Amino acid sequence: MKRNPSKLYSQHVANLRELQVALDNIARLAKACIASSDPQKSLRTLLRTYSFLIGAWAECRLKKLLNEEFGFSDAERAQIEEKSTQFDQWKEAIDCAFRKHHSLPKARLNEQTLGVSHAARRSALRNVLDNELKIIIEIRNKLAHGQWIYPFNNAGTKVENDKYQLINKENLLSLRFKLALIGHLADAVHELVVSPATFERDFDTHFRHLNQVRVNLQKKDYAKYESSLIESRKKARERQKASFSAGVTPPA
Repeated sequence: MKRNPSKLYSQHVANLRELQVALDNIARLAKACIASSDPQKSLRTLLRTYSFLIGAWAECRLKKLLNEEFGFSDAERAQIEEKSTQFDQWKEAIDCAFRKHHSLPKARLNEQTLGVSHAARRSALRNVLDNELKIIIEIRNKLAHGQWIYPFNNAGTKVENDKYQLINKENLLSLRFKLALIGHLADAVHELVVSPATFERDFDTHFRHLNQVRVNLQKKDYAKYESSLIESRKKARERQKASFSAGVTPPA
């Protein structure tokens, strides 16, 4: 069957939009659980669902990127898609983008071939992928197979302790930061492939945003975030109670 890139692109956009709606809805429910101190003990379920949806969103965002009308060629797209994991496809997409930008189909990518500035940019993008995003991309398959507490190795013979630690320490704040990181990463690669001039102009802005999210991921205190949601809910209920006491009908 003949490929129709524009139709595929629009279909991936529609999927991505629907996934974003799902993510927003789950995040809203999770925030409400946190604010109410999770009386139904449903927060962990929502966080696992949110994590799974981020993995799906990441894959769909990659598909959208690969099917941009003026982006990767069919050969480049095939080279990326032949990688067996989504994580490796993201790595290959980054490298293909730099190869395309510099017209380097075969040469090694380093400071000599890319220049110091672009070599540093490539390293920055790959570091984000390796250090912050690998777990969120890879854990989706574990969650899809029902491994919501104990993620097993591919043979199913033992628990992968590193993934166990990572999946069980994620919270709504860290997951939202990681979702933002995937978006910034995809935007940077998009501009490098589709609009090299825009990449040159805007990459520093993208990287500044990306780096700020990385800092927030490390520095933001979840306990303070949790307390702020609880306090906000408490104040809202107090205002509502005061309005009822004063005979004021609350807005619908």
